[in-house]
Amino acid sequence: MNDVTEAVGAPLTLSRAEHDAGMAAYRKAGQRLAEEIGNRGPLRLTPDGALHPDIQAAYWRHGYYVFTGVIDQAELADLRADAQTMLARAPTGPDATVDAQGRPALGLDYARLPYRFTRPLADPWGGTQALGGRHPAQMAQPKPEADAPEHVVFLMYAMCQAMPSGLRLYGHPKLLAAAQSINGTDFVPFNDAIFVKQPGLGGSVAWHQDGVTHWNAPNWDEGIHGFNFQVQLYPATVGNCLWVIPGSHKHGKADIKAMVRANGGSEQLPGAVPLVCAAGDVTMVNRQMVHGSFANSSPDLRISLTFGFHRRASVLGQKAALAMADTYAVYDEQRVFERSSVIQVAIDARHQAFPDEPVFAYRPFSGQEDRFRFTPETFERVIRDYNTKDLAI
Repeated sequence: MNDVTEAVGAPLTLSRAEHDAGMAAYRKAGQRLAEEIGNRGPLRLTPDGALHPDIQAAYWRHGYYVFTGVIDQAELADLRADAQTMLARAPTGPDATVDAQGRPALGLDYARLPYRFTRPLADPWGGTQALGGRHPAQMAQPKPEADAPEHVVFLMYAMCQAMPSGLRLYGHPKLLAAAQSINGTDFVPFNDAIFVKQPGLGGSVAWHQDGVTHWNAPNWDEGIHGFNFQVQLYPATVGNCLWVIPGSHKHGKADIKAMVRANGGSEQLPGAVPLVCAAGDVTMVNRQMVHGSFANSSPDLRISLTFGFHRRASVLGQKAALAMADTYAVYDEQRVFERSSVIQVAIDARHQAFPDEPVFAYRPFSGQEDRFRFTPETFERVIRDYNTKDLAI
C-alpha cells in the first residue's frame, strides 16, 4: 500500500560502527568550515517586517541560513507529540494496513499515502532514476544491526492535514515574512515532507540539487527554484544532519557524479558543511544547493519538518515535476490559487491558537481572509488532500 524504494548498487560492507568512525575526520572538517562561515543567528526582521538585509545577503552569498531558537518549547512539544503520533500510526511495513498496535494505519483514506519506507541505513534514491534521476551517485550503505527491522519510515507527508500543530506552523508569521523577503510578496508554496532519521537506522539522501525545471531557462538565476525551511524537532547533530556545499546554488546544474569521481569515488565531498541545529532551530536552504545527508549511524533521532516556497513566476504555467510528474498537471492560475490557499487557512489556524502573536498578511489573499478562516468547512475544502496540488518544479 505504501511507497518503498530499494537501494541498489553499492554493497553493504561497513558496519554501523565502522561507518560512524569513518565519518569522524570529515565531520570535524565540516564543522570547522561551518564555524568560519557563520550564517546562523536569530530570525531578525526590520521594522517594516522584512527579513534583515544582513541575513538576506548572507543567504544569497552562501545559499543557506540557520535561524536559531525560532520555535519555543511549548510549540515544540506540540509538534513533537503530533509527529510521534504520526509515527505510531504508521503501517508496520510498506504493504501493511495496520500500525504496530493493530489499528488501521493513518492515511488509508488520504488521496496520497503519507508514508515512505526504506531499508535501514540504505540510500533509497542514490544511483536510481527516482525523482528524475537527480540523485546520480549513491551514498555508503552500512550494514544495520542484526536486530534491525526490515523497513523503517523514511518520510512522512501531509503535515498540514495530519498534524494540527503542523498546520499552525505553516502560518508562522516570521517564517512567512522570510519567504516573502526571498521570493516576493506573491510567493507561493512548494510542498512539505517530514524527514525521519531514526537512531542507527535512518537512511541517507544522496547528494542532489532539488530543482529540475529551470536549469536551461533564459532567465535562470540563483533563486529560480525557491528554497526549503527545515524545522528541527530534535537536535540535528553532526551525525544525522543535513549537509550543504556553500555557494553551489550559484553555478547552475552540478555534475555530482563527476564530483564524486574526482573525490576518489568517495561521497564525502570536500567543502561541505553540516547544518547542526538545536531543537527549535530552522534552516533555510536554497533548492539549487548541492546537499544531502548520510546514513544515520549515530544514536540520535532527527525529525525535520520540511516545507518550501517559490516565486510565483517560477511555477505559473509550468508542468508538474518530481513527485508530481505523473499527474501531468499544468500549474495554471487556479492550481496556484488553490494550493496557496493552504497558507491563508494556516495563518488563521495559528491566529486562533496564538491570538497575541502578530498575524502575517499574505498579499495574494488580501480581502479574501474571511473565505479562508480555519473552520471544519475549510479543513475539508482546502486542507484535506491539499498535497495533491503541490507545486513541484
